[in-house]
Amino acid sequence: MPIIAKAGGGSFAPAPAGTHSAVCCDVVDLGVLEVNYAGKTKRQHKITVIWQIGERRDDDKLFLLRKRYTLSLHEKASLRKDLESWRGRSFTPAELEGFDIETLLGVPCLLSVIHQAKDGDIFANISAIMRLPKGMEALKVVDYVRVCDREPTQAEPTQPQWGGMEITDDDVPF
Repeated sequence: MPIIAKAGGGSFAPAPAGTHSAVCCDVVDLGVLEVNYAGKTKRQHKITVIWQIGERRDDDKLFLLRKRYTLSLHEKASLRKDLESWRGRSFTPAELEGFDIETLLGVPCLLSVIHQAKDGDIFANISAIMRLPKGMEALKVVDYVRVCDREPTQAEPTQPQWGGMEITDDDVPF
């Protein structure tokens, strides 16, 4: 069966800009990917963390926001910085030896969302992740099935290497 690529993409409304109460609903292991940075190509283990916010889209589903990370707790790694901000504390030396990212599932937070324009489209990007303030009601995950638990569809007979997430031109190594 042929796989047909077409010009143009679907229309979507980005999540609203601002600060939102959110809950982590998925962590997707994207595997080891080739990435280009500063003219160099290297292989890095990537993950995507997905949050659900309390705002609803036009189709009445809750907005999802996602952020892709290199699976690293190096002192300069974005994942480490975001996790420390989310947790409200630094990692201990013992935690730096190995931290199970799936412990994030169901954990609430505040997300700061900004809109950025690219090629005429507006994208909602996470600019900060913060611990939920004391006394603020935590969201629970609603009507979401983790990528690893989804049944393959006819259009997607097996789980792709990128975990079912949309890929962009920046992800393609050619």
